[in-house]
Parts: sequence; structure tokens; C-alpha cells
Amino acid sequence: MNHLCIADDVKLGNNVKLSKFINLYGCSIGDNTKIGAFVEIQKNAFVGNNCKISSHTFICEGVTIEDNVFIGHSVTFINDKKPRATTSDGSLQTEADWTVEPTLVKKGASVGSGCTILSNIIIGENAILGAGSVITKDVPPGAVVAGNPAKRIGDRNEKLF
Repeated sequence: MNHLCIADDVKLGNNVKLSKFINLYGCSIGDNTKIGAFVEIQKNAFVGNNCKISSHTFICEGVTIEDNVFIGHSVTFINDKKPRATTSDGSLQTEADWTVEPTLVKKGASVGSGCTILSNIIIGENAILGAGSVITKDVPPGAVVAGNPAKRIGDRNEKLF
């Protein structure tokens, strides 16, 4: 028993390292990427080359993560700003009842553990998101943000502490 749930439609690059207890379906994972334990990556999500996706992370449909990105432990992506379980007539929603709202994490960004990233967000190249931050708007390239809601506290190349 290998404790991996990888659907036949998953596209895995070369030299991908997979931990136990993961769930991947309909997604693409680039070369030399490492996926930690208890990670779920849904259909129509893309993870680039040379990324590290730490344990207990949820990457939903509509998320694109470019190359050389670090995702810390227990990071959650969201793809719908107005989620509902049911339609106006009380029946359970289906895929036809809502639209995926995309998120883009650009090359070289680092996302701290415990972050929640709302939909329709662009995380700029080489940006850093502090642990536990709630990302409610775009993050500029090279910015360091932290808090709830996240605010800019500096730039990647300056000493912060």
C-alpha cells in the first residue's frame, strides 16, 4: 500500500518527488518539484519546475504556480469569493453553477506557512508572504507582505529584522 492517490490524468514532470498521503487529479506538476504529505492539488491547477509544496497544502482548480516557488505548510488557495453550497432553488450546486476565479503565483515567490490566498490574486515575482497572512489583493514583485489582511512591510532585498 503506497498511500498515494494520483489520477491517470495527472501530468508529472521528470524527477518529481511525492510524499505519502497526497491527492492529485487533473493537474500538472513540473520537473524537479517536491510535493509534501497530505497535499491536494485539484484539476486545472499547474505547478511549475523546481517548486517545493510543503505538507498539508490545498491547491485548488484555477491556481497556477510558476517555477522556483516555495509554498509553506498548510497553505490554502481559494477559487471562489462567494461560495455557496446550494443554488437559489435549494439544490446542491454543480460545476455549472459557479465560475472558477484564478490565482497566479509568479516565479520565485515564497508563501509562508498558514497563508490563505483569495481568488483573482497575482503574487508577484520573488514576493514573500509572511506566515499566517491572508492575501486579499495583488502582491507586487519583490514585496514582503504580512498580516490579516496582508500589508506591505518591506522589500525582499532589504533587511527587515
